[in-house]
Amino acid sequence: MSFDQQFTKVLTQDGFLAALDQSGGSTPKALRLYGVPETAYQGEEEMYGKVHEMRTRIITSPAFNGDRILGAILFENTMDRQIRGKGSAQYLWQEKRVVPFLKVDKGLAAEAEGVQLMKDMPGLDALLERAEANGVFGTKMRSVIKQANKSGIAKVVAQQFEFGLRIVDAGLVPIIEPEVDIECPDKAAAEGLLEDALMAHLDDLEPHQTVMLKLTLPEVDNFYMRLIEHPNVVRVVALSGGYSRTKSNQRLARNEGLIASFSRALSEGLSAQQSDDEFDYLLDEAIQSIFEASCT
Repeated sequence: MSFDQQFTKVLTQDGFLAALDQSGGSTPKALRLYGVPETAYQGEEEMYGKVHEMRTRIITSPAFNGDRILGAILFENTMDRQIRGKGSAQYLWQEKRVVPFLKVDKGLAAEAEGVQLMKDMPGLDALLERAEANGVFGTKMRSVIKQANKSGIAKVVAQQFEFGLRIVDAGLVPIIEPEVDIECPDKAAAEGLLEDALMAHLDDLEPHQTVMLKLTLPEVDNFYMRLIEHPNVVRVVALSGGYSRTKSNQRLARNEGLIASFSRALSEGLSAQQSDDEFDYLLDEAIQSIFEASCT
C-alpha cells in the first residue's frame, strides 16, 4: 500500500527531492563544507559516522518533512544505519512522509568519447532486494556528459536504460541521471543530443515501465518539456551541478514542471557549529526557497 501512496505523492504533489547521497569520494568535501575537517575523523568508518550525523540532523529537523519535500535520496551506507531507532528509509517515510530513494551506482568509469559511463554493478540485484526490504521506493544512478559527443551520449543513455529496466523489474522506480557537466564547452548542443536519445528510449518502453529523470538545469528554458510530458516519466528533477543555490533556484524557476533534486545547494550554509535553532532556521529558509522554485 505504501508504494502506491508514495507513487501518488511523487507524481502529484508539489515539492522537490533532497539529495543526501554523497558517497565515498564526495563525502570529505561535503563534511568540510559542513565545518567538519578531515582531522576530525580517522578512516572510512569514522567518516561515514560523521556524515550520518550530518544527515540525521537534517532529516530530524522540524523543517524537513513531507509537506515540501517529496523524497530523499540516500547513500547505501545511510540506508544501512538507523535514525532514532528506525532504519533510515523507514524513518523518512513513517515519521516524515518523505519517500526514500537509494543511490545504487558504484561511481564513474574513466572518460571516453566525451562521457563517463557508470562502473559495472555486479551486486545490483542483491542491493535492490535489500532496498525493497528496507522500504525504498526508487533508485538513482549517475553518469556524466562532458562533451557534445553523439556516440558517447548514446552509450550513456543506453547504459542507464539497461540498468533502469532491471530496476523496474525489481519493483522499484529508477531515477535515470545522465548529468551534463555545467563546464561542458557546448552544453546546449549536448542537451539536444541527450534529449533526442532519452526520447528514443522512452518511446520504446511498455506502459507499465515508469522512470524518473534527473537532468542538469538546461541552457534553454523549458527545453525538457517533451520529457516532462512523456507518459512513462513520473517526474523530471533537476540537479544543481555546482551552481549556487541562488543561481540554481533562478534557473529552476524559469523551467515549468521541472523540480529540484539538490544536494550541495540544499545544504549550502549549514554548519556543525550552528545552534539547533540557527541550523533549523537556515534549513527552513533553504527548503522554502527550493520549494518555491520547484512550484513553477
